[in-house]
Amino acid sequence: MEERTFKTLLVTGGAGFIGSNFIHYIIRKYPEYKVINLDKLTYAGNLENLRDIENNPSYRFIKGDICNRELVDELFKYNKIDAVINFAAESHVDRSIVDPGVFIQTDVYGVYVLLEAVKKYKTKVFLQISTDEVYGSIEKGSFKEDDPLRPNSPYSASKAGAEMIVRSFYKTYGTPILITRTSNNFGPYQYPEKLIPLFVTNLIDDKKVPLYGDGMNVRDWIYVEDNCIAIDLVLHKGKIGEVYNIGAGNEKPNIWITKKLLEILGKPESMIEPVEDRPGHDRRYSVDCTKIKTELGWSPQNNFEEALEKTVLWYVNNEWWWRPLKEKL
Repeated sequence: MEERTFKTLLVTGGAGFIGSNFIHYIIRKYPEYKVINLDKLTYAGNLENLRDIENNPSYRFIKGDICNRELVDELFKYNKIDAVINFAAESHVDRSIVDPGVFIQTDVYGVYVLLEAVKKYKTKVFLQISTDEVYGSIEKGSFKEDDPLRPNSPYSASKAGAEMIVRSFYKTYGTPILITRTSNNFGPYQYPEKLIPLFVTNLIDDKKVPLYGDGMNVRDWIYVEDNCIAIDLVLHKGKIGEVYNIGAGNEKPNIWITKKLLEILGKPESMIEPVEDRPGHDRRYSVDCTKIKTELGWSPQNNFEEALEKTVLWYVNNEWWWRPLKEKL
């Protein structure tokens, strides 16, 4: 399979958790690439994530909204963009339950705006970063890429809607698209409303951790660096028009994760505070990753428990990063 090459990447939502980790990864691996980071800097976008590379000549930040058609068009017009990797999204399920409209605007309309620019300026690749949540819940087995999408929250529905727009541009206009559906990421720079950073930072401050329901909701966890490696492979070698599941096979109930965090930080189980389950809470996510492993040769490089300990240690050692964010929550 011939490998694509690029000169300039547009990474949207690059100040967020996965996006900023991806930019770090790309600049390390491809120092000859130019990376433009377009980010609206909502509450979850944080330029502190990229402070160490802000003066790197290969990197440029532009504050802006992917829903702004004029801005996006100008960006494409004056920069020879070879590929778009779209991380920009509202992404927290709890917030989507309170205000679905914001999710539909960014996650669906914003993707349409980007696709129009990709089509107009004949960009080589548009890579949509999606989620395993678009499949909905599954009791047994694992979802494959051609299984139907049955999203159960406004967030996952907005991501599924984005995928449908992306697919339609491929089928109708021949737009060169790729889609990844990734399981739950964890690692450095994750906004402290998500389970692992919320629980770790609470425990550092000797505050209880709010565990939904019976704690038996199962998620497949992947260390963010392994996801970045997979996205890189899909970007350069993935077959245009295809979808790739990305998961590490670390399926754990939330109660297991919670107890492991308590163990790492030396805290008692009395720190667990059961809270009422959220509406429409999917019971189990699971994706079959045979396709990306066999076609692109990807496999996770990080041991799960070691990566979890490394992540906890990062939050212990980087209070300067998360304390200001926790104060705003």
